[in-house]
Amino acid sequence: MSGHSKFANIKHKKEKNDAAKGKIFTMLGREIQVAVKSGGPDPASNGKLRDIIAKCKSNNMPNDTIDRSIKKAAGNEEGVEYETIRYEGYGPAGVAVIVEVLTDNRNRAAANVRNAFTKGGGNMGTSGCVSFMFDEKGLIVIDREEVEMDEEELMMVALEAGAEDFAAEEDSYEITTNPDDFSVVREALEEAKIPMASAEVTMIPQTYTELKSDEDLKKMNKLLDLLDIDDDVQNVFHNWDE
Repeated sequence: MSGHSKFANIKHKKEKNDAAKGKIFTMLGREIQVAVKSGGPDPASNGKLRDIIAKCKSNNMPNDTIDRSIKKAAGNEEGVEYETIRYEGYGPAGVAVIVEVLTDNRNRAAANVRNAFTKGGGNMGTSGCVSFMFDEKGLIVIDREEVEMDEEELMMVALEAGAEDFAAEEDSYEITTNPDDFSVVREALEEAKIPMASAEVTMIPQTYTELKSDEDLKKMNKLLDLLDIDDDVQNVFHNWDE
């Protein structure tokens, strides 16, 4: 990735998210609700829920908050129905952008995302217009300072569990998996008591786009900031070489 680790971007996002934990917990609560509705409230029999619980823990969500969210989802007290929608488009200088929303109002979500693209100097495209430029992968990031196991042993745990690749970066280890194998690999690391800085299925760009003008940089940051404050937006993937 142009000579620098994906972990740098992940850390940046996490630090940014830490300043708005309430929003993160709300987003994760929605993911829990969708998972519970589709597979039930028992993590033992609901793999998707297990993955989301792990994601909650990597975002420092307290266990009692997780439990309350599961119970609330099982009872569906509010009767709110959320749907997952993916929007695709281009930012300034042709940066490819994918936006995933989890919303109870499709029209509001579409209008807000379109507005973010417009104000950020880009435009929303049709479904599939940029997704072919990304690979869907499970990505597990481990902070070097947090793990006691040596590199070779850690790599063997990951590869034996079914990981596709293991990369040692300056400040982290990055494990990539096929999306279908993600849960198995994550659980193997969990059982081995290996702390994970982040663990989720994500979209990894095949190539990156560099923004050279100050105006394009300003617009791209505006686009990302507008998406970041939108409560419906769950994930934003892009190929900007930050």
